[in-house]
Amino acid sequence: MDTSLSTIAVVGLGTMGTGIAEVLALAGREVIGIDISEAAALGAVAALEASTARAVGRGRITERERTDALARFRTSDDLGTAAGAELVIEVVPETYEIKQQVFRELDAIVSPTAILATGTNALSVTRLAAESQHPERVLGLHFFNPAPAMKLVEVVSSVLTAPPAVEAVTALARELGKEPVAVGDRPGFVADGLLFGYLNQAAAMYEANYASREDIDAAMRLGCGLPMGPLALLDLIGIDTARTVLEAMYAESHDRLHAPAPVLGQLSSAGLTGRKAGRGFYTYDAPGGQAVVPDALTPAADAVSGAGREVASVGVAGSGTMASGIAEVFAKAGYDVVLAARSQEKADVARGRIAKSLERSVAKGRLTAEARDETLARITAAGSLDAFAEVDLAVEAVAEDLEIKRQLFAALDKVCRPGTVLATTTSSLPVVAIARATARPEDVIGMHFFNPAPAMKLVEVVRTVLTADDVHATVRAVCAKIRKHPVDCGDRAGFIVNALLFPYLNNAIKMVEQHYASLDDIDAAMRLGGGYPMGPFELLDVVGLDVSLAIEKVLHKEFRDPGLAPAPLLEHLVAAGCLGRKTGRGFREYARR
Repeated sequence: MDTSLSTIAVVGLGTMGTGIAEVLALAGREVIGIDISEAAALGAVAALEASTARAVGRGRITERERTDALARFRTSDDLGTAAGAELVIEVVPETYEIKQQVFRELDAIVSPTAILATGTNALSVTRLAAESQHPERVLGLHFFNPAPAMKLVEVVSSVLTAPPAVEAVTALARELGKEPVAVGDRPGFVADGLLFGYLNQAAAMYEANYASREDIDAAMRLGCGLPMGPLALLDLIGIDTARTVLEAMYAESHDRLHAPAPVLGQLSSAGLTGRKAGRGFYTYDAPGGQAVVPDALTPAADAVSGAGREVASVGVAGSGTMASGIAEVFAKAGYDVVLAARSQEKADVARGRIAKSLERSVAKGRLTAEARDETLARITAAGSLDAFAEVDLAVEAVAEDLEIKRQLFAALDKVCRPGTVLATTTSSLPVVAIARATARPEDVIGMHFFNPAPAMKLVEVVRTVLTADDVHATVRAVCAKIRKHPVDCGDRAGFIVNALLFPYLNNAIKMVEQHYASLDDIDAAMRLGGGYPMGPFELLDVVGLDVSLAIEKVLHKEFRDPGLAPAPLLEHLVAAGCLGRKTGRGFREYARR
């Protein structure tokens, strides 16, 4: 079996095939690009010329390196030109029929020692290998789009794949400057296996009219630090492609979370397949365009109807990190803030935490000393909720326990004057259940900040069936004043972010339980292949495994979907007291501070 891999054929010169060819040519390989379409071949050459010219302009490569790379790339419409290749990578359309035809023809063309790699992200590598004359040389080599930029490469082995073939392409991936992750053969592999379930849930959320496409995408970008929202990403991937991947995943898992949302089939059947068609979940300036243009679903700038209530002063109930952060946000925006805790001592400690945070901002040049002093002067620490008697907006940020929150809101109902807006920062509890603890549920709304509140731009604004229109308008206006991005959602478990985030985290745990991939490989796959700022296990340990388990339980109870049942491994770790960074051990071990 060849291990030098100096001559490589790429079959299929679409966006992905062209990107792979560019990576190989720049790395010194002789590359034969093969496509039955002359237009695709010409397009690949033009794309390579343009891309390498940009790389020269940005100082990433020299003009000589560009010239040499272009000289190493040639195209053909004849599969026979792959005869001398030591590795063939097929990137043809995602159907067994087309891929099997390519592999059958290659069997008769290439050397018996040549390696055959499929670029599939949805189909069975084993099934493709089984029909080859030399199944031991067939494997998966899954690059991510755009191939020149994305570092992850999934190296997929079937039960038939010979170890030397895996070793050869793994070494190649490293020489290309990529991070290879070894995975077994199942639809979606690691990155897409986790990613597409999340995308499918987002499509279902949109289809249910739970939230607008803009709010779903903004929530995941701003709440999770993702480079792109899920619906925009579906448009980029191709809605038809996403549906194909999900169908393959569902055929194996029978998990309802992988059953393609009906809207994906409807859009695909209508030819609204995303950017490539000029329209999908969004409308674009042209087929293949990137610029989103307004359409009938684009919300008007003044989408929130009705006038809100006047808010000059804010009460924040709580003494923890979230309460301190929220109080700091309001004070920076010019509001007079009362920070109330269960005792004057706790309130003073919370105010002291804000003072330290403001001091760090001054040290980093983000805040002037004068602004620090003015902000801190607006905050009054109080040891009782009685100090909320005159506030216009009361925000609770206490423990995520329904009974504790209900008791607090019953107290606010007695203390706060009529017309005060009462907001809860719950991330998973039913807002209406909290509202019913008062005699004025129409004044109660959810205002879910993200941690750390001073830095995170997102606020989920959660209306119940009883929330008054002017209360909603008030909170939206307040969000604008404190420079946060509000997204509207209904009162159901998880709202937008947690309802999409935690099933993804739960599925990552299940991958480890099934010994499909390691913690490190899964984290690397999602950082490098999905653009996530943290891998799922890094994030779980930061959030806290006990907190994560509680949210998973709430989601499972609300939606009754077996696929949302908390992974047993998560329950076992919590039972053992391994809660993440805060205890020094979760999915990984940490040095005690």
